[in-house]
Amino acid sequence: MYLYLGQTTVINTLDVIGIFDLDNTSTSRLTRQFLREAQKKGRIVEVTSEIPKSFVLCQEKDATKVYLSQIAAATLKKRAGFLRELTAP
Repeated sequence: MYLYLGQTTVINTLDVIGIFDLDNTSTSRLTRQFLREAQKKGRIVEVTSEIPKSFVLCQEKDATKVYLSQIAAATLKKRAGFLRELTAP
């Protein structure tokens, strides 16, 4: 299955490690450090020219990529079906 991240960007859901809300996670020093390091290594893909609301961490082949999206994390999770997996008994 594929997940639309905005603009013209679509990723395979099998590559997704996690979907994160930027407002909640950017308060953590470790998350900010992780995103800075990813930026330095050229692993950030900016899907939007607007202020991003979420980021999606993916493992593609041998590289980790971080996609910044203007779509809310909750919306992306619903689209990907992660909520069903997390709440299943």
